[in-house]
Amino acid sequence: METKKIWANLGVEDLERTTKFYSDLGFKRNGHGVSEELTSFTFGDDNFIIHFFIKDRFKWAVDAEMTDLKLGNEIIFSLSAESKDEVDQWLKNVKKAGGRIFAEPQDYGKGYFFGFSDPDGHKFNVLYWPK
Repeated sequence: METKKIWANLGVEDLERTTKFYSDLGFKRNGHGVSEELTSFTFGDDNFIIHFFIKDRFKWAVDAEMTDLKLGNEIIFSLSAESKDEVDQWLKNVKKAGGRIFAEPQDYGKGYFFGFSDPDGHKFNVLYWPK
């Protein structure tokens, strides 16, 4: 067997708020993943897709309750940046869009990053790691 594509599915409270947040950050909407139950965006050069399902639909799909992201996390998505300045610009854009900063910008080895969560608590970091 050979896998052709991988994407992520996450649950959210408010599709309109989620759509606005990721649109404000400049992510491209995935036109095939838009309905009353879902909004979808592509990330990065490889067009990694994240579908954001309304929580009731997501709970149905996984046949389980949603995890309370205020209490813990299982995953963090990493977004690459080309420079420290770009990381700092991301920080400004995330704050303006209404994201929550959980890790202020900091040097990490030879890299530089900060961490944020979207309005539903899904976590991301933006990382510059020189070659």
